[in-house]
Amino acid sequence: EKSNSRRHLCEFTGLDMEMAINDHYNEVLRVLHALFRHIFTGLEERYATELAVIREQYASDPVKFTDEPCILHWDEGMEMLKAAGIDQDRMEDLSTAHELKLGELVKEKYGADFYMMDRYPAGARPFYTMPCPDDADFTNSYDLFIRGQEICSGAQRVHDPTMLEENL
Repeated sequence: EKSNSRRHLCEFTGLDMEMAINDHYNEVLRVLHALFRHIFTGLEERYATELAVIREQYASDPVKFTDEPCILHWDEGMEMLKAAGIDQDRMEDLSTAHELKLGELVKEKYGADFYMMDRYPAGARPFYTMPCPDDADFTNSYDLFIRGQEICSGAQRVHDPTMLEENL
């Protein structure tokens, strides 16, 4: 992947999150939705004056969130792209151009700038990513997007040593 892009900054502040999963890894997605919604709405509320000045020179709108997490399963994302005339291999990771297009489609369909896509193909994720219990070709993994730009990735990790060894 090209590293000289807007997605790959030389300096950044990272946020690592680990949490126990009680029933399903979507618990993590609910926490992340609430976290990012809090961050962005808080910025809009606390820095409205500063954002207004910036937006005079660099047009932008506040990030739109759904009330509940907007989670697209991989197959739904593939269907949306296909309906838009995009030929995307179901088992390959998305290109940057396809991610951006999907962001436009999500905005049209759900009215959201912030969304998550999960159940990525196993071949597009590391060996330590937990497979989906109903289809081992896919994983309990996700990416978070704002307007089609990936901002965060994550997954449920394999916690069974035997399964981990088999995946090597």
